Amino acid sequence: MTAPTPAIALTGISKRFGPVQANRDVSLSVAAGSIHGIVGENGAGKSTLMSILYGFYEADAGEIAVAGRPCVIRTPADAIALGIGMVHQHFMLVETLSVVENVVLGAEGGAWLSGGVKRARAELARLSEQFGLAIDPDAIVGDLSVGLQQRVEILKALYRGAQILILDEPTAVLTPPEADQLFALLRALREQGKTVILITHKLREIMAITDRVSVMRRGEMVAHLATPETSPPEIAEAMVGRRVLLRVEKEARPRGAKVLEAVGLDMVDARGVALLSGIDLTLHEGEIVGIAGVAGNGQSELLEVLAGLAQPSRGVIRLNGQVLTSADRNPARLRKLGLMHVPEDRLRTGLVTAFPAAENAILGYQDDPVLGPGPFLSPATIAARARDTFAAYDVRPPDPGLKTAKFSGGNQQKIVLAREIERAPKVLLVGQPTRGVDIGAIEAIHRRLIALRDAGVAILLVSVELEEVMALSDRILAMCGGRITGERLASEADERDLGLLMAGVTEQAA
Repeated sequence: MTAPTPAIALTGISKRFGPVQANRDVSLSVAAGSIHGIVGENGAGKSTLMSILYGFYEADAGEIAVAGRPCVIRTPADAIALGIGMVHQHFMLVETLSVVENVVLGAEGGAWLSGGVKRARAELARLSEQFGLAIDPDAIVGDLSVGLQQRVEILKALYRGAQILILDEPTAVLTPPEADQLFALLRALREQGKTVILITHKLREIMAITDRVSVMRRGEMVAHLATPETSPPEIAEAMVGRRVLLRVEKEARPRGAKVLEAVGLDMVDARGVALLSGIDLTLHEGEIVGIAGVAGNGQSELLEVLAGLAQPSRGVIRLNGQVLTSADRNPARLRKLGLMHVPEDRLRTGLVTAFPAAENAILGYQDDPVLGPGPFLSPATIAARARDTFAAYDVRPPDPGLKTAKFSGGNQQKIVLAREIERAPKVLLVGQPTRGVDIGAIEAIHRRLIALRDAGVAILLVSVELEEVMALSDRILAMCGGRITGERLASEADERDLGLLMAGVTEQAA
């Protein structure tokens, strides 16, 4: 019996960027009408491989076949013409335009835009009905939630006739309910005969949604596995090349003195909407306090207020017993007082991606005398310190002169974490520490956070991964609607109880 023709067949793909061999003799076959996962460490070459398939890069060697036909893909237009669409981790949308305008952008269909928009409306209605992608075509994209913006990206690809859809870390910015909606959509696409290629670091997602999974390590393809016949430990070991601890090990320890205290924090935006209401919290030496909550319920605003990026409307913040004045509440002053911050959105708040990695490794600390005399910085010193830090945190490639935009998302995250952790914080505010990070790096980051806690650092952790909050924290605060709805010792918490608190079902309501 003849084997079915694969939707995609890549053979012997190689790609080099200067000294970095991003892909080395990679071969991959993806069955038509399947969901195929691709996993690997940060910098393993996954996104490069898919960028070659989508025409962002051209391979140095190798062949591509689509539906059994050899083809040359030099541009995204070539890929689109072959029925390939791609949804990037960071969306390619114009936020000031409407949904329908974003969908037709680049595919207007002629000089008269009204005709193209009219056809697009009709096709959007059909696609929305077929795949359950209900969305207002006239909504301004910048006003939509991240989950709805992702729907727009998927609609763009389907509108252009995509039969093969590549998704790069699609759940990295989604809440758990949004991720569930995405998975339901992917299953619907598969049932309609579409082929989905899913790049992700999350092994639970691989096990839940894919038919097969391919594993990359250091630019090479090292395994092709049928998902029902494998397991998370087997995939993790193939990714990293060693056994990986998939649970956090930490010992109970007594907490120390109170170092950070917030009393009665309120925050109201320009429209008068309350973003934080009556927040009371304390943070002690040698403990990790986790914030559990669905994204958009005040966790981000709480981090920003405590880090000095935003001012509260009311309330008191004390650091080491000292009341912080409005003059104290700015990031530069707080860093000098020992409070460091790993922001939730590394691209918007944590990095300048046009800068070399070495410069990002000192952002906020560029006035440190060790980096150069007086107002003059020493490029050699900065580069040397970056090389040492990158080696300690396994940043790949370990090239301080490379533009930060050229690093994978996980390696960008390592640069931010290393910058803040290596400054010996007394208090560390951490937002989404492992967003977009591979399983090996997650293990290393968790170990570092536990080591900091054991060394007496007070850590406030915000993560959309409830499992991560429960594993790392000593105490857990649940938030809903800008309020703290409950507190639990991590040793006594369970997902159902926390889920109710995250939904606003407080002890008083119960």
